Amino acid sequence: MDPGREVDLRQQPHAHALERAERCLGVAVDRGSAVVKRRSVGARSRRDTWVRLEVQPRELLGTRGWNGVQAAEVLQGVAKPAWYQGASWLDREAGLMWRADETQLVTATPIPAAGVLRHAPRLPESWWDTVNASLDALATHRPAHPATRHTTFVTQQRITTLITRVFGDDVDTTIDEWTAVHGDFAWPNLTAPECWLLDWEDWGAGPRGFDAACLWMGSLAVPDVAERIAAERAGDLSTRSGRVSWLYACAGILDTETDPVFTEPARHRAEVLLGQRR
Repeated sequence: MDPGREVDLRQQPHAHALERAERCLGVAVDRGSAVVKRRSVGARSRRDTWVRLEVQPRELLGTRGWNGVQAAEVLQGVAKPAWYQGASWLDREAGLMWRADETQLVTATPIPAAGVLRHAPRLPESWWDTVNASLDALATHRPAHPATRHTTFVTQQRITTLITRVFGDDVDTTIDEWTAVHGDFAWPNLTAPECWLLDWEDWGAGPRGFDAACLWMGSLAVPDVAERIAAERAGDLSTRSGRVSWLYACAGILDTETDPVFTEPARHRAEVLLGQRR
C-alpha cells in the first residue's frame, strides 16, 4: 500500500474484514444496520451487541490511537458503552492493520448522525447532567498515552504550531494541566435522548478543557447551544489550559474555514481570549 494514501472504508471494500471479525468474535452481524465511516464500520450483532471494525495502514501503527475502545474500559463514572471483547490482525498483502471490538449496544441516536450541528437538539436537563458528570469523571484519570485528534497525537507542539501560525508567536501556549480527554468530542459521538459518549478509539491525555472546546467549535451554527456548552464547562474553559484549548479550537476554524457562521464567532472568541492573556 502507498504509505501516503489514507484508507477510506466508504470507498474501499471491507466485507472480507467484517467476515473475519465475525469469526474472531463468534458473532453474526446485521449488515443492514452497518454505519460506515472513513476508518471504521459499526453494526449490530444478532446477540444485541455492537461490533466495531477499525482499520489503519500498518506503517501508521503507533503514531495514532489504537486499542482505545478496550483501554477505555478502565474509565469509571463515564457514560460509555461497556467493552466485551476484541481481536486484531495484520493483512500483510494490503499493508493494513484491522481491529474488531464487541461492545454494549446503544440504541439512542447520535446527534446528528454525521456532520456538524445545524439545528438545536431537544436535550433534557438530565442529558447535560450526564455530560458534565462524564467529563468530570474522565478528568480524574491521567493516561500515559496521548489522545489523538483527526488521527494525529494531541501534543504541546501541535497546539503551539497551530495557534502561533494563526495568531502570531507572541502568544503563550503553554499547557499546564493535562488530563484524560475523549479526543473526538463531537455531536455525532453523543446520543439522545439518553446521553452516551461513543467512539473511544482516540481517548488519551490532552489539555484540560479540550473536549469542551471541541464541542463548542462544532456548535457554532447554533449559537444558543454553543453558549450553553461554554456555560456548562466554564470550570474547565476558564483555566489556563482551558483558554489555550479554546484558542486552539478558534485557530482551527480560522485556519481552514471560510463560512462566516463559524469564522465570526471564532474570531470574536479569539479576541476575548487573547485580550485575557495580555
